[in-house]
Amino acid sequence: MTNQSVKDDAGALGSASAAPSLRARRRAGAWRRTRRLFVRVAELMAVLFLVSLGTFALLSLIDTDPAVTILGEGHTQADYEAVREDLGLNDPLLERYADWLGSAAHGDLGASIVPPYHDVLDRIMAALPVSVELALLGVGMALLFSIPLAMWSAYHAGGRIDRWISAGTFSVLSVPSFLAGLLLIWLLSNGLGWFPRAEWSRLDEGLGANLYHAFLPALTIALAETALLTRVLRSDLITTLQEDYILAARAKGMGTVHIMFSDALRPSSFSAVTILGISLGRLIGSTVIVEYLFALPGMGTLVVGAARTGDYVTVQGAVLVIALIYVATNALIDLSYGYLDPRVRRSHA
Repeated sequence: MTNQSVKDDAGALGSASAAPSLRARRRAGAWRRTRRLFVRVAELMAVLFLVSLGTFALLSLIDTDPAVTILGEGHTQADYEAVREDLGLNDPLLERYADWLGSAAHGDLGASIVPPYHDVLDRIMAALPVSVELALLGVGMALLFSIPLAMWSAYHAGGRIDRWISAGTFSVLSVPSFLAGLLLIWLLSNGLGWFPRAEWSRLDEGLGANLYHAFLPALTIALAETALLTRVLRSDLITTLQEDYILAARAKGMGTVHIMFSDALRPSSFSAVTILGISLGRLIGSTVIVEYLFALPGMGTLVVGAARTGDYVTVQGAVLVIALIYVATNALIDLSYGYLDPRVRRSHA
């Protein structure tokens, strides 16, 4: 047998042994990704459980008696006791929570206990599109403003442009949302008459009319989000622009626009994307100030109105839906990290 034959046989054996090793690594990587996904889902379910249990327990401590809320004043104690028994309010807390959670898992969030006695899920489905649209438009406008501002500021770090943008973002962050909304109403609605203040047009009435009525409240939301995202993204971009691969791209003669958008933006977006996910989930349930200023029928208005009237069933259902959206949004944000930076994807492979 010649030396060449020995080498060929050794190479064949090496290839045969490498193939199972490669397949084993791929299987191990797939298993790790699957396990990570299951762990993430379990964590999300635990968060939803804790939020729903905490909300249920806190609402059980309120002084308002649901029986009085339903019947009103002037009835006998026996009448009130009959309502409490019918609602199951005399049962232990955990038993009532288990019954409510079981119904919620099947899509039954109960019915409101104050007029109008609508199904809670129907009321949520009527209010949710308003808050979701405001949150999406506000975050979308914030991204549209913050990305070029952050890039411009980071590229001129320490210069006059950077100082002006930093001063502007700090100024916007110091203005409360209600004051920003009032200023926009005074200028663009009352002063110039460009936008309505207290009207809402749903999507089925026409996209143009809907966006026309949603622009001013969405802009109010976008101002604070723009300032925050600009500050965070600017800081990360400045760090990324000092990386070796960015310096190598500049040495190769790559254009500034190409470097900023293709090489620097994605790996600099981790903090901004995290804040984006938190903001999007938070805004769906916390736009009550904006909704109040512009008289919008969103989730914030629904929750505050239900809490004011003692409609604990509506509050429980609305908080559960908001928590579900918040948790799902942050799960999607977590999964997007692998796309933003391949190093994260490889670390979990």
